[in-house]
Amino acid sequence: MAVYGNQARQRSLNDAGSAGPLRYDPRPALRDEVIGGLRRRPKKLPAKFLYDRRGSELFDRICGLREYYPTRTETGILARCADQIAALCGPDCLLIELGSGSSTKTRLLLDRMREPAAYVPVDIARDQLHDAANALSAGYPGLEIIPVCADYTDGIRLPSPSREGRKTVMFFPGSTIGNFEPYEALVFLRQFAAAGRSGDALIIGVDLRKPRAILERAYNDGEGVTAEFNLNVLRRINREFDAHFDLERFAHRAVYNERAGRIEMHLVSRIEQTVAAGGVELSFRAGEWITTEHSYKYTLDGFQILARAAGFKVRRIWTDHRRWFSVHYLEL
Repeated sequence: MAVYGNQARQRSLNDAGSAGPLRYDPRPALRDEVIGGLRRRPKKLPAKFLYDRRGSELFDRICGLREYYPTRTETGILARCADQIAALCGPDCLLIELGSGSSTKTRLLLDRMREPAAYVPVDIARDQLHDAANALSAGYPGLEIIPVCADYTDGIRLPSPSREGRKTVMFFPGSTIGNFEPYEALVFLRQFAAAGRSGDALIIGVDLRKPRAILERAYNDGEGVTAEFNLNVLRRINREFDAHFDLERFAHRAVYNERAGRIEMHLVSRIEQTVAAGGVELSFRAGEWITTEHSYKYTLDGFQILARAAGFKVRRIWTDHRRWFSVHYLEL
């Protein structure tokens, strides 16, 4: 997944500016995925395409909604157990966060860590990454912060910090691992294990299975923010690929597939229609949907089996008192 030290050194966001890792442009690589996915039956879009600037802003709003338990539950676990996590990480570690977003949860760890060598936030949303790295630079003036704008699912080359860490700790919160199909999750974890060294670690947030009503309410909030977030993907396709989706002709839907153990987020065509996008004609039957996200929910035992199959040792697991969410410290 990652190649360490093969990129020229970038000291900090302020030093490197936009000429450093922030130069990455995901749009050309995504076009084939997007148009190809919309020509399939069933139609499917990559979940990462939800996160343009507007999508990232809407997701931040979702994280604060009463119905959306994952963010506040995971944040509560991290706040309560940050000292224990920092002790396992040890001093002088290189902290890398995948899908860093606003880096809010990261502060809980940085506040407890002993002299981390550097922090590398990795995110596909360039504007949010830039803003978050600037804010962290102001809040942690002695910390080297090296932002990397990249699609981490495609493999990334990481820059070399000025001070080499004793070990690398990957931080992957938010249960983003649930957006991978199970076989993809295994491949993804194996790639990190293959790139790491003995003693390197992964701190990962994993959402747990729970009653259908709780799960479906979390993805169908009363304010309609999740619906707006989901529909925004069509607005992005219109803007970036010269498409002509009428958002009023599609409806948000999120349902829990209990047999598969996953939330399925869809955009459902209200009518039979044809839409031009990226130079192709896309036909929709009435009631046909585009899958925009799968979010798998694990059992504790199930995720431990997955982690061990990928080559990790399970060192610690923390949960909330209801066992709705979990944070795992995995080690090579």
